[in-house]
Amino acid sequence: MNLLLAALAVLTAGGVLAALCGRRSSWAAALGAGGAMLGGVTGAAGALAGLGRTMPEIIDGGAQLLWGHAVLYLDPLAALFALPVCGLGALTALYGVGYLRHHHVHYHGAVWLWFNLLVAAMLSVFLARDSFLFLTAWEVMTVTSFLLVMSGGERGAWRAGWTYLIATHIGTAFLIAMFLLLGDGQTGFSSFAAGDRAGLLFVFALVGFGTKAGLLPVHVWLPEAHPAAPSHVSALMSGVMIKTGIYGLLRLLTFLGTPAGWWGWLLIGLGLATGLYGIVQALAQHDLKRLLAYSSVENVGIITLALGLGVLGWSTGNTAVMALGLAGALLHTLNHALFKGLLFLGAGVIAQATGTRDLDRMGGLLKRMPWTGTCVLIGAAAIAGLPPFNGFAGEFLIYFAALLRGGTTGAVAIAGLALIGGLAAAAFAQLFGIVFLGEARSSEARDALDAGFALRLPLAVLAAGCVLVGLAGPLTLWLMVPVITTVTGTAPHLLFPVLAAPSSSLTMIVLAIAGLMLLAGALAWCVRRLLARRAVRVGLTWDCGYARPDARMQYTASSFAQPLTALFAGLVRLRRRGNDPAGLFPATASLATEPHDPCRDGLFVPLFGWVARGMAWLFWVQQGRVQYYILYIVVTLGVLLLWKL
Repeated sequence: MNLLLAALAVLTAGGVLAALCGRRSSWAAALGAGGAMLGGVTGAAGALAGLGRTMPEIIDGGAQLLWGHAVLYLDPLAALFALPVCGLGALTALYGVGYLRHHHVHYHGAVWLWFNLLVAAMLSVFLARDSFLFLTAWEVMTVTSFLLVMSGGERGAWRAGWTYLIATHIGTAFLIAMFLLLGDGQTGFSSFAAGDRAGLLFVFALVGFGTKAGLLPVHVWLPEAHPAAPSHVSALMSGVMIKTGIYGLLRLLTFLGTPAGWWGWLLIGLGLATGLYGIVQALAQHDLKRLLAYSSVENVGIITLALGLGVLGWSTGNTAVMALGLAGALLHTLNHALFKGLLFLGAGVIAQATGTRDLDRMGGLLKRMPWTGTCVLIGAAAIAGLPPFNGFAGEFLIYFAALLRGGTTGAVAIAGLALIGGLAAAAFAQLFGIVFLGEARSSEARDALDAGFALRLPLAVLAAGCVLVGLAGPLTLWLMVPVITTVTGTAPHLLFPVLAAPSSSLTMIVLAIAGLMLLAGALAWCVRRLLARRAVRVGLTWDCGYARPDARMQYTASSFAQPLTALFAGLVRLRRRGNDPAGLFPATASLATEPHDPCRDGLFVPLFGWVARGMAWLFWVQQGRVQYYILYIVVTLGVLLLWKL
């Protein structure tokens, strides 16, 4: 705990000192990023130590803070979620030094203050045991991330920031209601404790935490906020911040007792719907960061599906399904921080090198940006769930849990996860192929250069993490045992036998695939050695009769995904514009598609428009005179006093 408290102090101090530097960018970067990296490393060490704790460590600040005590609590569940916050926070801070130098207009100390406070607030959310402290840290996390989204300077950042702020505060309203129900009936706020209305508490928590996590249909802020934010902030928000919602659900389960069966059914259905909707929307995107944002929605759906299987197993007394479902959810949460952090940082490098996020203006970047291309390829393979990379291990455990569950539930979970996984593989084949393969589609892509050291190092560390955690998947599985014990209260000796079989199977699969990859690498090396002293001619591949292949003959993002987006036309709305070819020798023809989110356009835009029109009649209250406002206060107080009497 002491290391985590030191990390909080270093993060806050680094941010404040950076803010005092104002627009002296070099000093602000040194203090802000230096504080974030030092705090991140210190906190990661404390989190690793906390993973092995058998007894939680509690620090009660003692001082009364309005409605509660400042109580900090470290157990394996908090430590597991604190680890990616600290690790990814340190790496994204280093990346931010090089990234923000390119955006010198926004390169000032206040940005580093917001960044460091965001990391510190997320860490505080995981350590808070008192509801008032939890909500305070939650609000600081919301406001600082909102300011960082607005600082990106992207077109539409204002709308994206306010969309995010409104959505997250709607979720916070449900969390306040949940904590009021958890309160002691006098102050309304107290230390976390069980309540009598578990079902209602669960629903409030699902809406409140699900909004932050990005569950369907309250996911609409993610594809708006992530593209607008600076790329290192997008990586932190997607890799870690949205997981605070998953943490909140798990923490709630620790003191609600044995869950009802319908909780698991609800989580499974919501997870499948969110995962399928998110990946279909990702396939239809042209904007690189919007594609990644919708992919985050898909991965939150997978985590929720796994959590639902675990809750369902817990409610029915099936220890194996419970353990494997929760282990899959926890492991995929950690893995998502690695590969999604890598992909968002890679997207930032690509956008800086080409000056655009439009997939159809890229192409051929692997020749010009081999370092970034290799790292993004590893991230794409990991997020598609291909062994032996880290994304495979979590999804394998979820499949195993669904198989053990059996029946209709297991079959639906397996079929749904398989469909989501197949579409994810297509989406990231599209991303890598359109961006890095083929020929350049624009002059910017032809002139692109690879990133500098400050941007390369975080990419390399995260890519190495995707490989190493994937190879060590069977070992990381055992790290989930104390966390599952914390959530469910199940003794560790009951968990080890049920995890032995999937661990053994996972070990064999990982070793077999790793062996095949080593064999392929050895063969490639032999071929290269044999051809080293021979004359090798380079020529065009078969060109289908075209004498001069052109970049316009390549697949675009839309054409690559068209068979799948047409198949799921009910989930994605594409607006088409252009001129169809006419006649035998058409002079001109064009086609462009623009994807729109049906939840946003069909649900929230009309809903908030109706609310705005309904509230317009209150405009007369804004008189512009202080006397009237004082009168409103007096009347309100009088009504409250009469009601109380």
